[in-house]
Amino acid sequence: MSASLYAADSEPQPAAEGTVDHLLEVATRLRPVLRAAQAEHEALGGYSEAVHKQLLDAGFYRMLQPKRYGGLELSLEEFLRVGVEISRGDPGVGWSFVLGAGHAWHIASFWPEQAQEELFAGDLIAPGRTIPRGRAERTPGGYRLTGTWDYCSGSMWSTHAMLVAPTFTKENIPLGLRAFVVPRSEYEILDDWGGDLVLGMRASSSNSIRVEDTLVPEHLSVVYDFKDHVLGEEGTIGYRLHRNPVYLGRTIAFFNCELVATQIGAAWAAFDVFDELMTGRPTSFPPVMPRTESTEYHRWYGKMLGQIDAAETLLLAAMRQYTELGRRWERTRQEFTPEEDARLRGVILQGAQLANQAVDLAFSTAGSSAARLGSPMEKYYRDVAMFKTHIAAKWDVTYGSVSRYHFGGPLTF
Repeated sequence: MSASLYAADSEPQPAAEGTVDHLLEVATRLRPVLRAAQAEHEALGGYSEAVHKQLLDAGFYRMLQPKRYGGLELSLEEFLRVGVEISRGDPGVGWSFVLGAGHAWHIASFWPEQAQEELFAGDLIAPGRTIPRGRAERTPGGYRLTGTWDYCSGSMWSTHAMLVAPTFTKENIPLGLRAFVVPRSEYEILDDWGGDLVLGMRASSSNSIRVEDTLVPEHLSVVYDFKDHVLGEEGTIGYRLHRNPVYLGRTIAFFNCELVATQIGAAWAAFDVFDELMTGRPTSFPPVMPRTESTEYHRWYGKMLGQIDAAETLLLAAMRQYTELGRRWERTRQEFTPEEDARLRGVILQGAQLANQAVDLAFSTAGSSAARLGSPMEKYYRDVAMFKTHIAAKWDVTYGSVSRYHFGGPLTF
């Protein structure tokens, strides 16, 4: 083979559109854009229209939408890899994107064909809140829904909202919990996020959503049993429609994976700052020397790498195991149990702790100047602090839940 032909063959080629490699390339190119706009996005409470358009045009919101309706139908692992990369540019933007785009998977798993045809006619961005709020009253043709749901992350560019509410007959007889999909025209996004209203994750557009006496048609609501539904012989509506075990709808591990992807992105972002300081600043203590000549800084640098690499390995390996449990059910009809799902959450949350520890280490050893108000490191530290207030970061609560379930109690979280 000639030298010139060999060189031509070895040149890297752009990834094909619609592949995870292409989306990762776009997300990586967006990293400096997101970092330059961090202050703007924190003030907005979400990300700009320019960033939204780039995500829209490249197909980011269609990653988990079924191919049957024009989606990319990528794997959950691929979705998480993209979520980590966006979060490396800005953890708040990553949180907003992942939780806005991720509920396409729930809809593809649980909603009937009529709803999916309607909802996937375009790009679906549906923040959700599965903590029951409000009230829905049974009426001919559907339910009349009223209530306010807080922390609906991804609301800024939402096309719909996925909301859980208790349901009742007209005579006030309880009918159980249902999940409703409400179009953007039927809810108000409250101005209660972003800026100085919250400590961190200010760009996550985690606003409250208010619905006032809206009729939700029957086909746009389903019984809310996402945590512990039984697959049996037939699986979910989503599996029967798409013949892909990704849509079997086990929700516990995946939900936690979405959150932890942002924490791993935040850890990489903090590491990037620390990496620049390694070559650009002297040690913070005597004897003063370049940080690259300091035993202590090398130890911290290496520990951070180990923590973040381990966190990402746990995240992606857990999702591969999750995927294999779905494939096992498809091959053998052996149940992919809620307990298996909840145990994988434990693996994922171990990764979250490692990622959070890496940010703590980067923040505490980077030097006081790196922690000044408005600095990138200060922002990443705040974003991680905000995650630590989430119920998913209450490690003992989540670990206790799976143990109680194993011994016959309810799967409370």
